[in-house]
Amino acid sequence: MLPDKDGPVVGGGKSFPEGEDLSVSLFREYLRLKTVHPDPDYDAALRFLDRIADELELPMRKIEICPGRVVAIMTWEGTNPTLKSILLNSHTDVVPVYQEHWKYDAFSAFKDAEGNIYARGSQDMKCVTIQYIQAVRRLKAEGRKVMRTVHLMFVPDEEVGGHKGMETFVKHPEFQKLNIGFALDEGLANPGDAFTVFYGERNPWWITIHCPGSPGHGSRFVENTAAEKLRCVINSFLDFRQKEKHRLNTSECFTLGDVTTVNMTMVKGGVAYNVIPAEMDTFDLRQIGVKKQEKIHDPLQKHMNQNLTSTEENDPWWSAFSAACKAMNITLEKEIFPAATDSRFIRAVGIPAIGFSPMNRTPILLHDHNEYLNEHVFLKGISVFERLISALTSVPAFPDEA
Repeated sequence: MLPDKDGPVVGGGKSFPEGEDLSVSLFREYLRLKTVHPDPDYDAALRFLDRIADELELPMRKIEICPGRVVAIMTWEGTNPTLKSILLNSHTDVVPVYQEHWKYDAFSAFKDAEGNIYARGSQDMKCVTIQYIQAVRRLKAEGRKVMRTVHLMFVPDEEVGGHKGMETFVKHPEFQKLNIGFALDEGLANPGDAFTVFYGERNPWWITIHCPGSPGHGSRFVENTAAEKLRCVINSFLDFRQKEKHRLNTSECFTLGDVTTVNMTMVKGGVAYNVIPAEMDTFDLRQIGVKKQEKIHDPLQKHMNQNLTSTEENDPWWSAFSAACKAMNITLEKEIFPAATDSRFIRAVGIPAIGFSPMNRTPILLHDHNEYLNEHVFLKGISVFERLISALTSVPAFPDEA
């Protein structure tokens, strides 16, 4: 096997398509691993990462934080390991697919004639995982040294809330030992020429609204039924939803991260067609808080922390990040992330984190049918991370680090 033009041989003896960039081939190999919920093959991902760590000659630690849930960490030690380190975070799991809506097998990593690679996880976020890896590979192949230590972290269960992943791990003693000063995590594609960067997130709040009512036979007009109450609740939420949608559509200054999204995602209740149920529940996913008109029970997920990462030019981390992008003629658009990522748990323990997936001129397709990423956009992202890693690891020591 010939060496990749970007560094040593990759792939551990795997056979790659002739003429294809080996970084692209590695990306497609990773996409084929079925780390998909509800039963993600995390063992396959760990075997893949073990191989990569061997290729990069980096030590890798694996910490089982919950039964069957392992955080893997590759570490590239800096020349001054006492300084705060840089975290490159990514998650290994992906959301389910509805194969009937896909052009190609969602785990075949099919590449069309335009170089578009179709696969679940191509944008969210296996692309970033391989871009981190290949950026580090290139830097090491050039003989580069980094002043600050770099940790490449691969976590499970981000797509199901992170409870058995990052949320638990940030409280673990092994996380504290990493001595992290600044973190990069996932972002979103940008359909335009600019790249989107995220310095905060909206608050996820998954709730159950319980509506008790009078039961009875389905042939009667029973008063005060659960369905009548449920209708009032639904109408109230959807009225608010329409107002927020109107704000988004009529103000040029708003992005999705500036408004509250309300979506009713599940309803349950009833036992038979001819029996009026004694209770009904509606499950509702909302971002940011709204005034509650009904009693709310059992919040399934609520994260109301509003930690934001500084994007002021006098902030050393942001200054290094933005200067590196400027040197590459990259235009940045700063936003609040419209959904939720593991960055919220990182920020909650006082570590600044930026969400950034270097994908411009690309439709936003995370969790969507026919998710894809073009190979040229993917390859450019590796170069972007090369510059960012170099810049962030070179941030001078702070006074408390001297």
